[in-house]
Amino acid sequence: MNKDTSHINSLENEAIYIMREVAAQFEKPVLLFSGGKDSITLVRLAVKAFYPAKVPFPLMHIDTGHNFPETIEFRDRLVEELGLELIVRNVQDSIDQGKVKEESGRYASRNMLQTTTLLDAIEEFKFDACIGGARRDEEKARAKERIFSVRDDFGQWDEKNQRPELFDMLNGDIEHGQNVRVFPISNWTELDVWSYIERENIEIPSIYFAHKRKVFLRDGMIWSAEDGVVYRDENEEVIEELVRFRTVGDMSCTAAVLSDAVSISKVVQEIRESTISERGARIDDKRSEAAMEKRKQQGYF
Repeated sequence: MNKDTSHINSLENEAIYIMREVAAQFEKPVLLFSGGKDSITLVRLAVKAFYPAKVPFPLMHIDTGHNFPETIEFRDRLVEELGLELIVRNVQDSIDQGKVKEESGRYASRNMLQTTTLLDAIEEFKFDACIGGARRDEEKARAKERIFSVRDDFGQWDEKNQRPELFDMLNGDIEHGQNVRVFPISNWTELDVWSYIERENIEIPSIYFAHKRKVFLRDGMIWSAEDGVVYRDENEEVIEELVRFRTVGDMSCTAAVLSDAVSISKVVQEIRESTISERGARIDDKRSEAAMEKRKQQGYF
């Protein structure tokens, strides 16, 4: 067994152990599913963790209404093929109910509005554990998270008051009203995820591979000009480029990268050579130095 294989096996074993601990320690867990590569990897790990039984918790997607169509199509096909339960809650409903206000202008996005919809859904279903695909290598606020990360009864996160996690002891003891965010692939890197996808031959949305797309340039970033979701000034010219997306989120805050990687092996090679972080193409992380940490404190994924 080579070093890379041993490393991936170790990460897989840890994630499966965490999945099983969630099922054992919590009454109503849920897997937060975005249709991106990390949450797709979580689904594969959950299937493996409980095979031949069915995955003992549902998937839940907080749909901004501004997702890439390829992602939604993939989501629906995946849950049907695997026989999984899918719960969808929509940011549009939160807007219609007056709980959040639609942003306007050049950098308008629904990404931050997801928090309210998520917290309402957790309360609606009384979920006590939400499994997510965040990784410590993505962003410095996420690097502070524990694998079992406690949220208070308002869904908020206190980064200065976290439990120690010694060895592999995961403490799921929570008080009434609290819930826990669980991150089984917290110790993985972007390259680890792609190496696992390659090894397991996991299908992912086509948006992750290089394809011709109508785009426009703004602030040194490449934005989708399709579907009319992203605000575009009249002087921002639409062009067609060969691009792919390294991360899949709300269309209004997720930029593309120039790429000719049309297969998983080529994506892996591209990531090995990249000097730009995965979330370097997420405009929502650039709103302030502590943008992600503030969103997490308010109850974000």
